[in-house]
Amino acid sequence: MKETFRSNGKLLLTGEYAVLDGALALGLPTKLGQELSIEPGSGKGLQWKSVDEEQNVWFETTFTEVELKPNASISKGSDIRNTLLTLLREAVNLNPEFLDKMKSSLATSQLEFSRKWGLGSSSTLINNIAQWAGVDAFTLLWNGFSGSGYDIACAQHNQPLIYTLRNKVPEIELLEYNPPFRKSLFFVHLNRKQNSRAAISHYRKNVANQQGFLTQISEITRAVTSCSELSEFETLMLEHEELLSDALQLQRIQDQLFPDFKGVIKSLGAWGGDFVLATGNESIRSYFNKKGYQTILAYDELIP
Repeated sequence: MKETFRSNGKLLLTGEYAVLDGALALGLPTKLGQELSIEPGSGKGLQWKSVDEEQNVWFETTFTEVELKPNASISKGSDIRNTLLTLLREAVNLNPEFLDKMKSSLATSQLEFSRKWGLGSSSTLINNIAQWAGVDAFTLLWNGFSGSGYDIACAQHNQPLIYTLRNKVPEIELLEYNPPFRKSLFFVHLNRKQNSRAAISHYRKNVANQQGFLTQISEITRAVTSCSELSEFETLMLEHEELLSDALQLQRIQDQLFPDFKGVIKSLGAWGGDFVLATGNESIRSYFNKKGYQTILAYDELIP
C-alpha cells in the first residue's frame, strides 16, 4: 500500500533574522513544495530516492536496519546521506515504532521546485518525514537542526501566516492575505545561495537583545498585512530593509546590485542569496534579464 505526504515551500516576506528572537514574521507558503511517497521495497532496509523537478534522480542510497537505529555509529558517507540519516534517527528517537515502519520500504522524495531556489527543500523534507513518522515536525527540526520554524509552519499550511516564537513555542496566525497590488510584485532569483551564519553573528552581536528593534519589525509585519496601496507597501519594505541593514552591518541588495532600479527590492530570508521581492510592472522582466537574472516569477505564479 502506497502512502503519500506533501509539504509546501516557503518565502519569508518580513521578519528575517528577527523571527529567531520572537518578532512577528510574515510567511508565504508557496504553490510548489515536495512530496514523499512510501512503497514496499526490496530488502530489509530503507531504500531512498530523491528526484528533482525535472524527474532526474539526484540522490539515491540504501540504509541498513542497523544504521537506522539511533545508537548505531554513522559510517563515512556524503553530507547529504549523513544529514538524512540523522533526521531519520531523530524521528526514531521521538517515535521508536517508526523504525519498523521504515524497514523494507522504498521512499521517493519528489521536489516540485529547483534545488537552487531556496524555497525549502530541507523544511519540506523534515515536515514530510515527521508526517510519515507520526512525530511533531517542530521538535524534529529543533532536535536535529536549528532555525525559527517558520518554514515548518509554511510547510503545514496553505495560506499566508504570521509566525512568532513565544518562549520557544511556535504561534501561528493564518491570514487572508491577498494584496490588491499583487500584480506589481515579482520574485527574482539571484542565482546564488547564502551562508547566513556570518549575518546571524552580526545580528546577534548588534540587536538580538534590543526589544525596540524586535517591536519595530513586528509593527512593520502587522502594517504589511493591512496596507492596500503599493506606495505604502514599498515604504514599509524600505523601512524593513534599512532596519536589517543596520542590524546586519550589510548593504541593502538594491544598493549593492540594482542601484538604478526604479521600484523597491527587498531581500527574502538570508540576505544576499536566493529570492528577492521586486515591485513594478511586467517591464521589470527585461531589466533583470539584461543583468543576467532569468528566473522572475509573478506573485500569483508562486503564492496561492
